Amino acid sequence: MISRVICIVALLCASWISAMCVADEVYLVNGDRITGKVTTLADNKLTVESDLAGKLIIDLNNVTTFKTNAPVEIQMKDGTAFKKQISKSETGRFAVEGDQILTNQDFNVASIVVINPPPKEEPKWHGDIVGALTSTHGNTNTFTENLSVYLIRRSERDRTILSTDYIYGKQKLADGSKQVTQDQWKARGEYDYFFSKKFFSFIDTRYERDRIAQLERRVVVGLGAGYQWVESEPFNFSTQAGIASRYDLYRVKDPADPNKTRLEGNSQMSAQLGYHLDTKLTQTLMFINDLTYYPSLESSGDYLLTTTGELRARLTDLIFTNFKVVFDYDSSPAQGKGKTDVKYIFGIGVKF
Repeated sequence: MISRVICIVALLCASWISAMCVADEVYLVNGDRITGKVTTLADNKLTVESDLAGKLIIDLNNVTTFKTNAPVEIQMKDGTAFKKQISKSETGRFAVEGDQILTNQDFNVASIVVINPPPKEEPKWHGDIVGALTSTHGNTNTFTENLSVYLIRRSERDRTILSTDYIYGKQKLADGSKQVTQDQWKARGEYDYFFSKKFFSFIDTRYERDRIAQLERRVVVGLGAGYQWVESEPFNFSTQAGIASRYDLYRVKDPADPNKTRLEGNSQMSAQLGYHLDTKLTQTLMFINDLTYYPSLESSGDYLLTTTGELRARLTDLIFTNFKVVFDYDSSPAQGKGKTDVKYIFGIGVKF
């Protein structure tokens, strides 16, 4: 009986000693040593799961060195990243096991940014839908509707942007007939590939139709390079430069018969220059501005310019109201049409 008890105690002691041998170890500035499992490090806080003390959160400034019995994923401030087993080193340092390149090196504990980061979320589409509706009755009878949709998907390496704008307006004349005053549709798609955090290449396409301006179809396909100067939640600014192929199809009067119209197309190569900026002015007010300029490479003085400016006021976390100005300038419009087109739009939108 006594021998059996002795055997059980011996086995328990052996198991305890074995567990201690395979546990991770964290060495502190005050000389203490904590055993357990190093799980994560984020925001300069190291988390250790200890069998005896439970979950411990330790300020990294209090850690001199540590070791693990299994590989952990570590990211350093200088961008170095690896998933290796860690061994203790001198005060303020740690070493990496099992790697010929890193074995003879040690690293500064204070330079660790994260240990075992959570899996990255799959990039998702988000954006907004904005609508506006205006109707007047009395001395004048007018009706205007506008719909804008903006979608964006951003991953670590690329960005996809899709947008469309539609505006339609009409008015009732004194004789009871109705006259269309606005009928325009724009669509845009852009794909950016990031070679670094700031430098990217892009390819984009734009489609536009404006019946009032007698523009039956405009198709622009461009490509080039861009630079993301700032990308953050309160402020974003990027610039682009490249080349574009532009095709315009106008409806013009037939010289042979003034009562008839015919389609007249024009295609050309142009440069493409532009920028995008959005910034939070206050907690509830945001400003958005973008511009794209297409100077012709074939005809001096022929260019297309489009820019928008928008003030957006947040009403709730999902709903906002906005005032938007759209300015388009075409140096070679359809016959009898003006070069400048300006639209002022009030709307209400939903973010998703």
